Amino acid sequence: MSMFQFEGFQTGARLAGRVLALTLALSANPVFAQSPQIAPFAPGDTGVGVATAPASLTLGAQFSGDRKPIRSGLVWRVLSETADGSPPRIVARSNEAQPVFMLDPGTYLLHAAYGFASGTKRITLGPQGLRDQISISAGGLSLAGSIGDNPIAANQLNFSVFVPLQGNSEGRLVVSNAKAGELIRLPEGTYHVVSTYGDSNAIQRADVKVESGKVTDATLHHRAARVTLKLVASPGGEAFAGTAFSVLTPGGDVIREAIGAFPQVVLAEGDYVLIARQEGQVHSRDFKVETGLDRDIEVLSR
Repeated sequence: MSMFQFEGFQTGARLAGRVLALTLALSANPVFAQSPQIAPFAPGDTGVGVATAPASLTLGAQFSGDRKPIRSGLVWRVLSETADGSPPRIVARSNEAQPVFMLDPGTYLLHAAYGFASGTKRITLGPQGLRDQISISAGGLSLAGSIGDNPIAANQLNFSVFVPLQGNSEGRLVVSNAKAGELIRLPEGTYHVVSTYGDSNAIQRADVKVESGKVTDATLHHRAARVTLKLVASPGGEAFAGTAFSVLTPGGDVIREAIGAFPQVVLAEGDYVLIARQEGQVHSRDFKVETGLDRDIEVLSR
């Protein structure tokens, strides 16, 4: 059974009930029963006049272009228009793909949200009920990352999605902290995607196009590797605990800092300098990161 949330109209309900009872009594008299005239009860009415029974409003949404029905991921809101010019207010909500609302006849504004995309429509609901559709120009985006042909674990990736803007190389942020495999519902268009592998400088970018009614699968290929940092007395020896590590570019820019016996760091392909500090002693070495080559980087304690 469908679950609906209604925000009914309370003002004048008691008076409207009395008027309705009077109408029913009059209709039992043949003199008055020939041409009954019942005025519609519009949203925001004060109860003056005769209320009609609620009418059914059946809704659905479809993708623009191919007109395929949207079967999940919808959030519906029905708003009533007011006679005094104040902002419309929500009178019903639903998360179903094809909800059925029971509402008083009148004029309403429909809003259907599909992720970050949406559609709106103004309708007039009569006593006989209404079936209507909203068209939404939207699609889905599913992201992933890889090192060569090997997929990167979803918990190691983080994605941000931007809308490109003229004169801005990155654009306006739409989605942050998106995970691999997550379905991101977006309006049709072109987006700039930034993929971060790990938590340092392994970053890849790509422009992707989202088409209405379709799911776009995009894999960003990283050039990076995971390295384990160690301070040892001899090659292959036991790592010293409590060591403070700093990973720098050859120019001296700090890329990553970590403390421990053997912290792991994901780094983009390139040349680096590793500095290890332990008990007041400073040790260093140069090293190189090659794509897909996960390995230990040892600093010898001299």
